[in-house]
This record gives sequence, structure tokens and C-alpha cells, in this order.
Amino acid sequence: MVAQQFEPAGSYAGIIDEDVTSERRNAWIKFQDRIFVPLTIVPTIVASLLVFGIPLAFSLLLSFQGWTIDSGLFAGRFVGFANYQDLFTDPLFRSSLALTIGYTIATVTSELLLGLGIALLLNSRVPFVRIFRTALIIPMMITPIVAALTWKLLLDPSYGLVNAILGTRTVWLGDPDLALIAVGVVNIWQNTPFVAILLLAGLQSLPAEPVEAAAVDGANSWQTFRHVTLPLLMPYVVVAVLLRTIFEFRSFENIWVMTGGGPANATKLLSVYTFEASFLSFDLTLAAASSWVMLFIVLIFCVFFILATKRKEIQ
Repeated sequence: MVAQQFEPAGSYAGIIDEDVTSERRNAWIKFQDRIFVPLTIVPTIVASLLVFGIPLAFSLLLSFQGWTIDSGLFAGRFVGFANYQDLFTDPLFRSSLALTIGYTIATVTSELLLGLGIALLLNSRVPFVRIFRTALIIPMMITPIVAALTWKLLLDPSYGLVNAILGTRTVWLGDPDLALIAVGVVNIWQNTPFVAILLLAGLQSLPAEPVEAAAVDGANSWQTFRHVTLPLLMPYVVVAVLLRTIFEFRSFENIWVMTGGGPANATKLLSVYTFEASFLSFDLTLAAASSWVMLFIVLIFCVFFILATKRKEIQ
């Protein structure tokens, strides 16, 4: 007879203990995974509400109140849409709104076209492309106020380098017909590199197979770009347009430094109008209403642009 071998009972207990310990360890890891996201997001949400949410809520409340600077913090009386009515009956506000929309469309379009051209050039095999890519970010890295002061000196009618090169004595920032163009050119010069870098990153991340297939089918460079590269690049274009529209619509630093909204209100965009209403006239209720009008216009544009882009992609 073969003797039956029995394992001691303690070995089974050890296995059971190990299983229980492993289950507890896995449960603890799952619990940590569940609470990790809330623990990291909640402080950010709370900080955002404190830093941005409360001022936004107060400015919205202020836009519906009649409040003066010598009143208590919550001593304003409710006036409904009176502040917004005052805004849209103010000819200066209407001209600033039209000027801002036109300025935004012109600068964003220019930055997109120039940025796309630069991105396509830097994505090709040109000599010294690494040097050009490095030099591209220099305008973007300069502080806007420093860039505005530098260009203000360059555009000086008597001693500026621009007039010295052109051989003229044009008053670039003092002529109502030229001031906004000059400011817009400076803004385009500084912000086009951002669009170019964003689109260049998009070009370098695109798959090579569709381009190679188009070449096999006999498509030329323009047809390949129009029907293959550009559709694949559209998500990056959308991001560039949205970001630049938001920033250009509230453009302030270079305009205030270079022209102060003049001459003859030729460069008084909504941001300058709101700043003057807040800190020069101390009409904070009107300024709050103007700020919310700017916010709603940008939100409406972003929503319609995203919906139109998605509808085009579906078609």
C-alpha cells in the first residue's frame, strides 16, 4: 500500500491568508485609483472658483446694478438691463465693437495664412531649417509691452528706423488711417510664430500614407495639399483660429502702449473702451456690462465655428 501523504493544515491557512492579503491590497489600490482623480481635480476646481468664479459672478451682478465707487460693496440697486442699454446706445461703444470685430478678423486671417505658409516652408527640406525654426520663436517670446515700446520707437516719424529705410516721414501712429494698421502689423508679427509652430507640429504628426497614395494617383503638390494635407490638418487649424480669436478680440497691451486708443479713437477697441470705463471714468457697472458683451460674443463665435467645422467634417 502506498502511504497517503497529508499536507499540514497550516499550509492551507497560509494560502488563504495570502489570498486575503492580495484581495485587500487590490481593493486598496482600486480605492486609491478612485480617489486620485477627485483629490487632484477638486483643489484645482476650488482654486479656479476662488480666483475666477467669484470675480466673474460679482462682475455679472455688477452689470445689472446701479453702483458707484463710493457705495458699499453690495450697496448697488438692481437696474435690470439699463447698463446694457446704455452701452448699445453709446456711439463710441458701437464704433469700438465694429472696430474690434474687423480688427480680429483681419489679424486672425493674416496670422493663419502667414503661419500656414511658414509651417509648410519649415516642414520642407530647406537649408538651415533648424536655425529658422529657432529664430521663429523670438517674436513670440518677447513681452508684448516691450515689443510695443520697441515698435513705437521704430515707427517714430522723426527718428524711427522704418521711416529711415523707406525714406519717408510718415506719422504711422498719429494718422487715424494708419494707426490701426500699424498696430495690427505689430500684433501679427508677434503672434504669427505661435500659429506657425502649432501648424508645424500638426504637419509633422500627420501620417505619410495618404500623401504617398495621392502621389501614386498622380496628384500634384496643390491637389495633395488641398485634398489631403489640409483636411488632415483641420483640427490644428481650428485650435489656432479659436485661440487667436479669443486673444485678438481682447487685445489690449500693444494698443494701449502704442496709441492709447487714439488718434481720434481710431484704435479704441472694446478692451480699451472697457479699461477707460473702469479705471479712468470709474463707471464699473458699464465696464462690467462691456466685459460680458465681449465674453458672449467670443463664446458665440467659438460655438458656431466648432459646430460649422464638425458639420463640414460629417459632410
